Amino acid sequence: MNEIKSIRLQLGLSIYDIAEITGLTAGYISNLENNRRTNPSKESMEKIAEALNSTVPDVFFSKKAV
Repeated sequence: MNEIKSIRLQLGLSIYDIAEITGLTAGYISNLENNRRTNPSKESMEKIAEALNSTVPDVFFSKKAV
């Protein structure tokens, strides 16, 4: 589990906003948020964390996400 959706909603961003910022597809981000995809690349994690003004550990490895 990850914190993408939680942080994204706190920032008032849509999946489409994150997709546009990162260059990733909205479907890919949705799959990550819903744990249908659980092995993002380091590059994808870095792009998403940056788009969320956060860090990779906070987004993908937080204690809340366990």
